Amino acid sequence: MKAKKWMNKRRFSIRGRLQKMLKCMRSGEQFRVEDIPHSSDSLATRDYSASGYSSRTGEVETKVDNSNIEEAESSLRESGYLNYEEARALLGRLEYQKGNTQAALQVFEGIDIGAVIPKIKVSISRRCESNRRRSQSDAVPPMSMHAVSLLLEAVLLKAKSLRGLGRFEEAAQSCKLILDTVETALPEGLPVNFASDCKLQETVGKAVELLPELWILSGAPQEAILSYRQALLYHWSLDVETTSKIEKDFAVFLLYSGCEANPPNLRSQMESSFVPRNNTEEAVLLLLILLRKFIVGRIGWDPSIIEHLSFALSVSGKLRDLAHHIEELIPGIMGRKERYLTLALCYYGEGENLVALNLLRNILNDRESTDCILELLLASKICSENLACIEDGIKFACKALSELDGKCNQLLSIANCLLGVSLSVKSRTVSSDSERILKQSEALQALETAETIMRERNPYIVSHLCLEHAEQRKLDIALYYAKELLKLEAGSSIKAYILLARILSAQKRFIDAETVINAALDQTGKWDQGELLRTKAKLQIAQGQLKNAIETYTHLLAVLQVRNKNLGVEKRLLKRRRNHNRSLEMETWHDLANLYTNLSQWRDAEVCLSKSQAINPHSASRWHCTGLLYEAKGLHQEALKSFRKALDVEPTHVPSLISTACILRKFGGQSLPVVRSFLMDALRLDRGNPSAWYNLGLLYKADPRSSPLETAECFEAAAYLEEHAPIESFR
Repeated sequence: MKAKKWMNKRRFSIRGRLQKMLKCMRSGEQFRVEDIPHSSDSLATRDYSASGYSSRTGEVETKVDNSNIEEAESSLRESGYLNYEEARALLGRLEYQKGNTQAALQVFEGIDIGAVIPKIKVSISRRCESNRRRSQSDAVPPMSMHAVSLLLEAVLLKAKSLRGLGRFEEAAQSCKLILDTVETALPEGLPVNFASDCKLQETVGKAVELLPELWILSGAPQEAILSYRQALLYHWSLDVETTSKIEKDFAVFLLYSGCEANPPNLRSQMESSFVPRNNTEEAVLLLLILLRKFIVGRIGWDPSIIEHLSFALSVSGKLRDLAHHIEELIPGIMGRKERYLTLALCYYGEGENLVALNLLRNILNDRESTDCILELLLASKICSENLACIEDGIKFACKALSELDGKCNQLLSIANCLLGVSLSVKSRTVSSDSERILKQSEALQALETAETIMRERNPYIVSHLCLEHAEQRKLDIALYYAKELLKLEAGSSIKAYILLARILSAQKRFIDAETVINAALDQTGKWDQGELLRTKAKLQIAQGQLKNAIETYTHLLAVLQVRNKNLGVEKRLLKRRRNHNRSLEMETWHDLANLYTNLSQWRDAEVCLSKSQAINPHSASRWHCTGLLYEAKGLHQEALKSFRKALDVEPTHVPSLISTACILRKFGGQSLPVVRSFLMDALRLDRGNPSAWYNLGLLYKADPRSSPLETAECFEAAAYLEEHAPIESFR
């Protein structure tokens, strides 16, 4: 009992002396050294009032924060005195809590933190040493953990004060000092329940969260990245919520900051372990960790995780992986409609259009599903790219228009545009001229309505208007829209340049078209010049510059060859892009083969075809080029076999249909209806093909049963189309 009474008496004695100190510090009165007999470095020697700052001038603060008193008492009980740095840390905290940022900063700057950091490191290190025999000199750390906690908290509050005053770089350096101190003292990481009897763990955790933010504010993104990695790779003994927040913030920074991070240099990693090579990969890794934490129940659901993951995997071409992760989500996380729509977008992006369409049908066939405008528009777009379901595309677009009913002009414009695109595709499949003209008229009307409704011009709508006018041989109007498209795209669209050049070539303005292509080449990176170079070569052929065309094709093949070598290591390149490059290379070899065939350079043509066969041995275009080579040599039977092989591979290959009809007509003795059927099939697939009309005219001319009017109409159509034919199809 006597011991207890003595301890209580000492406790109140400490509290009294401490309150007297704090009141003295606030009021500016001098506090005599003899009042604190144990301290050799008390505030009496360096009074706070000398700095010229106080919490409120001329006003004595009577209320004292009890938590500060208790913490000071702990330090006093452990060390026997409250030294100058600790007292300043306490007073600075009080000023900060009251919102006096400038005064708090002035107090914190009076702490000689450089002198106490070595003591802090030693104290933390000894606190966490394993229990073993120590010498008497090593038994007592130079500072108590409460004192360590108090001083490191002062450094953190100093950083926050500097942030409040806009001095972000100084704030970051101050905050970094805390983490470097702890990491140096404990290289292996913080143990569990580290310093649970004081606020040290909480202070360290707040510093870990704050440091990346301060580096970002100071305009040092690379330092921010390093601090994020330090926060996640070093064992700070953070709770799962804090760690997850840091992981998410880091992923967001990597995705949207615009700063390319260097790959992490991990000090210890297992052999064959995954190391991210760029921002996107590192962000995806972090988001997948968060997703896995949710699946195992460690954190609650955050919808933004799947949103950021969708963006990251989309830009990196990993749509199938995104679909896989969405399919893994437990039911109830995403709504059925949202889930199916997202999956449909993924599979559509991967080129699996029928899978995407079936997913959309599951939504659209559900009577409980309402407000399905986006689903209808996507379904219509998918159908417009597939002749087999073009009627469904028209129905989906019309249903979207009826459901919108003037609600949103932007969506109304898109719906009208998709209706126009579907009607245009439909017009190219009908056999009746009157029905084709009607569908073309309806398509133009829908596209023009889409452009009128749209608040700002949409490149997608303008490009389809241009294509529709061009295919109807309204070349002046098409040229206007092509120029408008180029302006809308700010000269950044290769397709817009090529479309403009094709329209100019249809007007027989080959020099102007080549000037457009040269301008595009000057503004385009060498890896993206493939289609432009091929178009330039065709323009040179149209002008009779065959040697120049060969040089252009050779340049194109060299670019593609170097590009293909880089594809082995460039995994980010989309599969669709890789396939496009291979297709472009194959068609380039075919163009060269046809050029050498026309020049009667048989050996060179054969070499080109062998190069093409190495890319794709089952190509209708290659078999057709082979047939043209045989035909040029006078080997008509071999040519016919090649054309038939092309049709076996692709029954709708228009050039092979026309070439087969021509060979059969030359043979004679064949049934004219058979030849006519090949030509009519070609015209059904490509109504604007002048060669098909010309050969049909020759067939009618050789048939005594045909009327001269039919023959004349065919030749007239062929002449008109040839006069306005582009070097390549507009689409």
